[in-house]
Amino acid sequence: MNNGGSDPILDAARKALIGEPEPENVEIIVVDYDPEWPRRFDLEHAKIAAALGERALAVEHIGSTSVPGLAAKPIIDICLTVADSSDEASYVPDLVAAGYELRVREREFDEHRMLRTPAHDVHIHVFTVSSVEITRYLAFRDWLRIHDADRAMYTMTKRDLAGQPWPTMQHYAEAKSEVVEAIISRAFEANERR
Repeated sequence: MNNGGSDPILDAARKALIGEPEPENVEIIVVDYDPEWPRRFDLEHAKIAAALGERALAVEHIGSTSVPGLAAKPIIDICLTVADSSDEASYVPDLVAAGYELRVREREFDEHRMLRTPAHDVHIHVFTVSSVEITRYLAFRDWLRIHDADRAMYTMTKRDLAGQPWPTMQHYAEAKSEVVEAIISRAFEANERR
């Protein structure tokens, strides 16, 4: 990785992880858009709604699998809005009973929690109702759904980066963050002009 020195991305990931880190030197697989992804989201949405009822204030399909035509890692990302994401007792046990496992606790990142399926093919990102991160996720998704050029650029970026060796999935995510932030900025600027 970096000759025994500290790796800030890996250090931050280890701090947030619950359980053992994933094996290092992961293979990033980006596949063409699959029209089954929205149906898979619908199934997970139903599980979350059944587990939490009215405590699930919003359940949104986010990430690349939520954008028709966009290549993606075959992982369904979901944004779950709750009253207080730091109050794990109010939702985590019910989601665990529904088959998910708590994997990430990031107090410094808007009290973000991430649960996932044992197969690692669904990630639930939990935020408090007032979190700006919810707005950012939705702006990114909505912009890519209607802007072909940015969708094509993001696909190319992901495919190029996926072809490189990465010590962890987080390193890959960090490598594409400049492109992601640029797209989010365009989405917010366009919204401000309305």
